[in-house]
Amino acid sequence: MSRVYNFSAGPSCLPEEVLNACAAEMLDYQGTGQSVMEMSHRSKYYEPIIQDAEAMVRKLMNVPSNYKVLFVQGGGSTQFAMVAQNLGIKNKKAAYIETGVWAKKAAQEAAKLGVEVTTIASSKDKGYSYIPRVEKVEGDYDYVYICYNNTIMGTHYEYIPETGNIPLVADISSCVLSEPLDVSKFGLLFAGAQKNLAPAGVTLVIVREDLIPEASECLPGTPTMSVYKTHADNDSMYNTPPCYTIYVLGKVLHWIEANGGAEGMLKRNKEKADYLYSFLDSSDFFRATTEVGSRSLMNVPFLTKYSNDVTKAAAKVAEEEQTAEQKAALAKEKEINAKFVKEAEAAGFINLKGHRLVGGMRASIYNAMSLEGVKALVEFMKKFAAAN
Repeated sequence: MSRVYNFSAGPSCLPEEVLNACAAEMLDYQGTGQSVMEMSHRSKYYEPIIQDAEAMVRKLMNVPSNYKVLFVQGGGSTQFAMVAQNLGIKNKKAAYIETGVWAKKAAQEAAKLGVEVTTIASSKDKGYSYIPRVEKVEGDYDYVYICYNNTIMGTHYEYIPETGNIPLVADISSCVLSEPLDVSKFGLLFAGAQKNLAPAGVTLVIVREDLIPEASECLPGTPTMSVYKTHADNDSMYNTPPCYTIYVLGKVLHWIEANGGAEGMLKRNKEKADYLYSFLDSSDFFRATTEVGSRSLMNVPFLTKYSNDVTKAAAKVAEEEQTAEQKAALAKEKEINAKFVKEAEAAGFINLKGHRLVGGMRASIYNAMSLEGVKALVEFMKKFAAAN
């Protein structure tokens, strides 16, 4: 069977060159007679692997010398708590910009830990279809938190909020190394690897050294594994790290470097996104859900003409309150969406079903997705529109 075009929001497609390199070394990594999957993280063979991964992160992201690069477990959702446990310790206050599910969940997690959370801006009024503009943040907050690219809603920051001396924290899970980013403007960045960097299992954390507290200074009851200093003092090997995932991550970083680094990825990603958005904006059958000026280069949600005002109104009320017209509209939309996803999969385009909170479809076009794949998807969409 030939390879499919995988538009999953994560875990996502990986560069074929990387997959082939990993396959070639699966049974014997560089003459060691063993797979990296079997290798002790304390061995002389593994240490260069994790050291190279850190060095490549620093090189490709221009990480300043006063920042620590950490590889931790637990995904981005664990970082929701760790950020608050380590940074929300002075005034126990934090500001959050709510741009969708993940920013909201992060705020809720901080609040559970006793941090006073203030939502200083939100795009909930329009279904999180845009990024609110926050020029400057002031106050006695311990940190300001944003989700830089919103995987579910398909929105992305076109600016970096000015926070002065307040550390800015950003979840960059779905846009890490998709474009250049000035690390020095942030106090902490984190990214689950399973979208642009590697298989699921490791989370990249880049944190300014002066923001790393002693274990005794973290919020009361913070577990040892949730203390950034635990990982910083032990070169990300306090316990067994996700060795194989970090190995793949290193190979992906070398692939990014070979393809022009962050600047090369931006050029590649903009070309793909422009092609897809241009089609959606000119189509009589499909439409993008996000507003111009806030559109993600990584995640593109879209709907069909069957999603109209009647359908949107129906989705906001309980089923027993829906009119006959609303129920019919919802049924038609679900039918056409399911048909699209089914026929797309049969044609070799997988994981296009939209998130339940947005509905419709979503094409995630991360670094590893080719322009060829996007163009092939658009051709399929044209045929589907003509037939329906």
